[in-house]
Amino acid sequence: MSGIVINVDVRDRTGTGGARETRRAGMVPGILYGGPRGPVAIAAKGNELLKAIRSGKFLSHMVELQYGDEKQPVIPKDIQWDPVKDTPVHFDLYRVEENSVIAVDVPVKFLNEDTCPGLKRGGTLNVVRHTVSLDVKASAIPEVLEVDLASAKLGDVIHISSVTMPEGVRPTIRNRDFTIATIVGRGGAQADDAEA
Repeated sequence: MSGIVINVDVRDRTGTGGARETRRAGMVPGILYGGPRGPVAIAAKGNELLKAIRSGKFLSHMVELQYGDEKQPVIPKDIQWDPVKDTPVHFDLYRVEENSVIAVDVPVKFLNEDTCPGLKRGGTLNVVRHTVSLDVKASAIPEVLEVDLASAKLGDVIHISSVTMPEGVRPTIRNRDFTIATIVGRGGAQADDAEA
C-alpha cells in the first residue's frame, strides 16, 4: 500500500447541483464503486486530495479510504480536472481486497540510457508506451516497470516479452508481443549498421 489515506464524507445530494454545492464547500465530489454495497457518493477535502495526487503514487497504488472510524482499501481509477485552475473537480475510486488481482497502468522507466550502445552511436530512444497495463495483486503494485537498455543496439525493438516482470505480475495484453520502445538511427544509420 502507498501509505496515502483519503478522509471522505458521504454526500447526500448527487447530480450537478450536489456536486456544485460540494465544490463551494472546498470539497471534491467523487464516487466509490465496486463490491456488494454498490456506488456511494463521497467527497474529499480539495487540498488533501491534491496533495495525495501530487505524491505521484495516487493513481498507480492502492490507497486507504477513511470514513469516520471505518477504513477500506481502494484503487483510484479516474480524476477529472478543471482546465483553467488545474485542480481536481471529480474522482472515482474502486473498492478492492488486498489479494484481488486488478489491472493497473504502471509507468515505464528506462535504465542505463547513458551506457546504451545504440544511443551512444547516435540513435534515439523512441518510446512507444510510457505506461503498461499490468494484472497484479492490489497489495503488490510495482512503482515502475524497468526496461534495461544496457545491451540495446541501433535498430533494436524492445517488446514486452524482453522485459523482466516482477513476481506475480503479468501484462494485461497477452495475445501479442507489443512494442515498448525502439532505438532508431538518424537518416541511414540503421542501414550502415546492417551493412557492417
